[in-house]
This record gives sequence, structure tokens and C-alpha cells, in this order.
Amino acid sequence: MLEPGKGFAFVARQQHIRTENSDFFIDLVFYNYLIKCFVIVELKTDKLTHQDIGQLDMYVRMYDDLKKQQNDNPTIGLLLCTETDSIVAKYSVLKDNAQLFASKYIPYLPTEDELVREIEQQKLLFELQR
Repeated sequence: MLEPGKGFAFVARQQHIRTENSDFFIDLVFYNYLIKCFVIVELKTDKLTHQDIGQLDMYVRMYDDLKKQQNDNPTIGLLLCTETDSIVAKYSVLKDNAQLFASKYIPYLPTEDELVREIEQQKLLFELQR
């Protein structure tokens, strides 16, 4: 992530959260002071799975319970993966949870031609879903 946008402050990388019997490590945690909420980012180097979505959902719920202050808005979870799966996303908690998001990312800077092709492909997918 080269630039997350306006209002973001870095909180932690590989933030440790411990439960009674388990240890968890959240990839990236930011706080956005404009929308007054934590933003949890999970990075996956494979395609989107329901386990990844469940993990992010758990992290968001834990963060809201353990870290969020009374004046903060609900935590947002962002799952970045190298390959998305619209069917997995459709039938997971992503569909009904306005605080969770999954998106495709690429681990390198694309060429201009690759960007144009990706934009056109996403436009087509968007139109088909309407």
C-alpha cells in the first residue's frame, strides 16, 4: 500500500492480540481521524477464501470489543488478496456486513496497458452485475 488516502495514521504492523488460548497477529492497523475509526488490513498472497473472511470478521469484532473507544465509529476490515472470488464473497459475511471489504491487489506496479485492461474488465463486470 503506497498511499492509503487522507486521514490515515499508522497504528501497528503484526499487532498481537491474545485470547485465553490463542495468539493472533493483525497484518496492519490504521486509524482514520477523519472518519474516527480503526481500519484493519489483512494481506493475503493467494485467492480469497472463506477462512480469510472469517479471520478478518473475527479481528474486526475483537478490535471493536478490545480497542475501540466510546467515541470511535465501528472498525473497518479490509482484506487484500491476489485473486478474488465473487461466489465466495457473495455467500460469506462480506455480503451482509458493511464493515468488511475484500479487494484484489497486485504485488507490483502494473504497466499502463495492464491498468487500462484491468479498468475495462472491472467496468464490464460492474455493468454485468447491475
